[in-house]
Amino acid sequence: MSVRPSPEHGIDAAFLEFPMRRLADAALSAATAAGASFADFRFERLMTSELHLRDTVVQSAVDSATTGFAVRVIVDGIWGFAAAVVPTTDAAAATARQAVDVARALAGVVAERVERAPEPIHRDVHWVSAYHVDPFGVPTADKVALLLDRSERLLAADGVAHTRAGLHSVKENKFYADTDGTMTTQQRVRLQPDLEAVAVDAASGGFESMSSLAPPVGRGFEYLTDGTWDFDGEIDSLPHDLAEKQKAPSVAAGRYDLVIDPTNLWLTIHESIGHATEYDRAIGYEAAYAGTSFATPDQLGTLVYGSPVMHVTGDRTVPHGLATIGYDDDGVAGQSWDLITAGILTGYQVDRVFAKRLGLDRSNGCALADSPSHQPLQRMANVSLQPDPRGGSTADLIAGVERGIYVVGDKSWSIDMQRYNFQFTGQRFYRILNGEIDGQVKDVAYQATTTDFWGAMDAVGGPGTYLLGGALNCGKGQPGQTAPVSHGSPSARFRSINVLNTVDEGA
Repeated sequence: MSVRPSPEHGIDAAFLEFPMRRLADAALSAATAAGASFADFRFERLMTSELHLRDTVVQSAVDSATTGFAVRVIVDGIWGFAAAVVPTTDAAAATARQAVDVARALAGVVAERVERAPEPIHRDVHWVSAYHVDPFGVPTADKVALLLDRSERLLAADGVAHTRAGLHSVKENKFYADTDGTMTTQQRVRLQPDLEAVAVDAASGGFESMSSLAPPVGRGFEYLTDGTWDFDGEIDSLPHDLAEKQKAPSVAAGRYDLVIDPTNLWLTIHESIGHATEYDRAIGYEAAYAGTSFATPDQLGTLVYGSPVMHVTGDRTVPHGLATIGYDDDGVAGQSWDLITAGILTGYQVDRVFAKRLGLDRSNGCALADSPSHQPLQRMANVSLQPDPRGGSTADLIAGVERGIYVVGDKSWSIDMQRYNFQFTGQRFYRILNGEIDGQVKDVAYQATTTDFWGAMDAVGGPGTYLLGGALNCGKGQPGQTAPVSHGSPSARFRSINVLNTVDEGA
């Protein structure tokens, strides 16, 4: 399944003015002449904007842009890589020859030779992510005015002592060409708004905070204004929710049925499924940054990951997903595929090299670099728990719980180096008694092993409960790289999960 380009925008004219095709011709020709059996060329422009307010004061406003290019080669079955920033044909050719030299220098220390799964040739194709308003076309003064208005309204509410507001925007352009004949040009936009309220207890000096649940998205500036997310409703409700949290009783540790909102469950998906089904972790190839995985390939098709209601997909195509692409940095078109089917491990996230090793006919498009100076790594797709097409609402799930907790919003987490033992907290927690919400509790963390937790899931909500959560800063590799990734989830119900009291645990 390939991604269709957005009809809203074309590639920025300023990016297309770079002499990318001439640079690619020079680099690929030089690599071939120097002995490479394969070479690819990647030219990138990465634009970022960071805006932060505290209370009603602008703390920082920073715009930046990075441009550069990279050449990757295969020489006698060994990868070589080099990068540069000067956009001349001489520099491109020299960078290609340097990449070949790197491959030859590694020949004596690399035991395995590169073999890659095939991919159709994509000749001179363009792809743009789905958005309406380019955030880099909106004046900074207008962005400040919007965030200031929201900060002032939140700060005016009873009990709110401080506020924090921000907006992080990214526009990423990539041009890719290889000696097989693939040539792609892409543009994608993403942004993350932040809004937080802080309440202070004057008597004790303690404080509580609560943030907007708005996830980062692959959308444009319209996300802040078009009603896709109800920011005004949150400004009205956050002070009340924060005041209730301050007065809420501390949870009694024990076993509870949980109904987990997608604003929290996306992070559990990310840590216990997303990273665990990266094939390089599963075979021990990637271990340095955040460990390997318990979900090893000898268990593919047999590992009971969770209950039969569990269906998890990897997806590079979902509209507005942070990991949605047209083509990856191997020249592979975006696709969607199953990772867990009826609770059984049935797939992995792979690039072309790991697809070949796993015996697949094709990569599922998971090779990405976060900048022109970095070599592509196998990176996470949008990994999502699918809703029940006939499932009900969150209230329906809660109605099936006699004694439990409803978990909303993400906060801190901990997971071991094999993605197996974990605990997660959240922003707020509601006691469930006899199928109804009965006020907030606090100091909650839920703890389990991955397979026990997902095995305890007895129901997932319908499409109306589904939400794409995610993060802009998933880390991996050495040197470290970050990648944006979304995780879709419905609300879901879990039976008899161990709940810890975080204050008691801390003591």
